[in-house]
Amino acid sequence: MATTNMRIPVADFRTIYDVEAVEKAMDEAASHRNESLNSLYEKMKKLGGVRYAIKPSATDSLDPLYEQCPNFSEVVDDLKKYLALAVSGNEPMHFTPILLLGEPGVGKTHFAKALARHLATGYEFVSMSSLTAGWVLSGASSQWNNAKPGKVAQTLIEGEYANPVVVLDEVDKAGGDHRYDPLGSLYSLLERETACHFKDEFVEVDLDASHILWISTANEAHQLPEPILSRMLVYEIPRPDQEAARSIARQLYREIIAAHAWGFPEDVSDDVLDAMAALPPREMRKNLMAAFGNAKLEGRDTLQPRDLESSKPGRTPRRMGF
Repeated sequence: MATTNMRIPVADFRTIYDVEAVEKAMDEAASHRNESLNSLYEKMKKLGGVRYAIKPSATDSLDPLYEQCPNFSEVVDDLKKYLALAVSGNEPMHFTPILLLGEPGVGKTHFAKALARHLATGYEFVSMSSLTAGWVLSGASSQWNNAKPGKVAQTLIEGEYANPVVVLDEVDKAGGDHRYDPLGSLYSLLERETACHFKDEFVEVDLDASHILWISTANEAHQLPEPILSRMLVYEIPRPDQEAARSIARQLYREIIAAHAWGFPEDVSDDVLDAMAALPPREMRKNLMAAFGNAKLEGRDTLQPRDLESSKPGRTPRRMGF
């Protein structure tokens, strides 16, 4: 009898921190510890140090990304190699940290979200353009007023997964005082050997961050330090061509229609697809949502090109950073 390959990701478990180490840290500085840190330690004890580590069960689980994100096919090709190894070894997927380079709006963050969804693991987004100090990623000493844990510790402690996808968006735009380099913690976090003993400045307990799946996005690579670049696989993401843009637009249309009972047909006309394909991927969703509303205001259950906001006279989509 033929057997059917299981395609449902399964969960293993990984210890992210030692609860006994948490208890020891509580005892060692009980007299001068601030209330926020004490509350965090109590939470860590309650939650325990074990988290899910999602393991893929099929080598084709990333194949939908070829259609959903056609301009990322080179990235998917390489990720499938790591996927095949994970499935073969019955272990969680792990890949070398990735840097996605490309002009604003080509879909870099959308791809990272889609990847996390197909891997069935967690997703955390960090806007690096808003960071001015390293403590945002790695925490600040509990001796400082208003100190708190960094994004990495928060993700591992409060999340369900040991291996979430963490997106560092616009990593080339991180700035601030060089004494508090916002990229400083990445030197150890992007190396698996050192990430397994990551210590947040606030938490002061070793955390195993070695299972995190790192994806960074940037418009320019030359602004990043060479030691950071050397720790990542770098991909230049092109703007999708006409055929790829039409594929993205069709996928987005179907995704929205499937989520709502608005009465629109399951597929969209070629002339609307052509109009949408002229837009950067980032602009497609908001223009499409406006188009649905415009059609309903005219009493129609089908879209026309003129329903798209970008197709109206005097309406030029604003190009913003990614």
